[in-house]
Order: sequence, then C-alpha cells, then structure tokens
Amino acid sequence: MKVLVVTSSPNAEGLTAACGEAARQGTVDGRSPARVINLNDFRIDRCAVCGDGWGTCKTKHMCCLEDDFAKLHEMFEQAEAFVWVAPVYFGMPSEPMSAFIDRLRRCEATKGAQGTSVLLDKPVVCIAAAGGSGNGAVRCLAEMETWVKQLGAAPFDYIPVTQRTREYQLETIHDALVAMCTRKPEPAPQELPISARKAGRRGRFSRRGRRKKNNNNGK
Repeated sequence: MKVLVVTSSPNAEGLTAACGEAARQGTVDGRSPARVINLNDFRIDRCAVCGDGWGTCKTKHMCCLEDDFAKLHEMFEQAEAFVWVAPVYFGMPSEPMSAFIDRLRRCEATKGAQGTSVLLDKPVVCIAAAGGSGNGAVRCLAEMETWVKQLGAAPFDYIPVTQRTREYQLETIHDALVAMCTRKPEPAPQELPISARKAGRRGRFSRRGRRKKNNNNGK
C-alpha cells in the first residue's frame, strides 16, 4: 500500500513535522512505502473561480492555473492511502492545505457519473496538530472530515494532537498507520442463489402460516 503523507507547516522541528514522521515510521513498520511531502514546499495558488464560477475543474476535472497543483494532483492519483497532517490556525487547517484541497475537490468531487474520484475508497488518517494553545483541534478535524466525504475517500482515523498530548498521540499515529497498512481487505458479501433466497422466503412464510393456524386452533 503506497501511502502519501501530506504535511503543511514551515516549521521543520514543530509538532506537525513530528506527526508526519510518526506517520512515516508507522507506514514503514506496516511494511508499506511512504512518501512525505510538505505543501509549504510547493506553489499553490488560491482557486480563481474561473468563468461563471466553474472552469476546467468541472468540465475536464483539471485545474487551468499554472502552479504546482497538477504535480500534486498526480501524486494523489498514484497513492493508495493518505495521511493528512494539518497544523491548526484559528481552528482550521493551514492555508496552504486548505487552498490545495479546495482545488482538489473541485476537480474530483464534480466527476459524478463521468467517473470516480482518484481518492474513492482510499483510506485516510486525518491529524490536526494544534501546537500553540491546543485549541481548535476538534474543529479542524471536523473540516477535514468534510473533505474526506466530499472526495469519496474512506476515513480510517481522526487524531487530534496538542503539545500536552504529544507523547502518547505520536504513538497513536504510529499504531494507526501500522493498523491501516496491515489491515486485511474485507471479503465481499456473497449473495445466495435466487433458488436459495426463494426457499428461505417460503420457509418464513410457512412458519408464519403455521403460527397463524396454531393460533386459530386454540380459539
């Protein structure tokens, strides 16, 4: 399982970076390859709301702005699972991460019957790193949960981290990634043949009929 770990903080020694490293190590310990990227290392412009509000993101499911978005979009398509580590600012994910996801969901959540999102059913661990006061982590995760749903991904875990909870939550992140990478796929439900389903219905009807008959006999 190829895991893409996405962080978004300029502080290479901060809480967000530590969470990203814990996720990377958990992926490796889960015997899966990990790729770690920091969105602050890329040029990501804000959505320009092209044309009448929808540009090529809706018609071609690609963004027409010329920056690093297309490169990142391709990374998301190639990955098989994700970790999103967002530093918390004003109770929300960081501006670079929000800018990228805003454009990604315009390209992917608009596919509808024309295709499926490149994130469809891919597992995601969302982490909110509130390194200052520690406030806003849960609210940040609520916004990230909305992203997961709109992009059609499969939520695996949501983990809030503060400076006070750092020590044990880094272990939680590590263990969550080991669990995600080593999880066995759930077997597809096997549907009974039509003849067996009909026989089952007849059996239920017969039992109800017998109960009704027995009740009538007792009157």
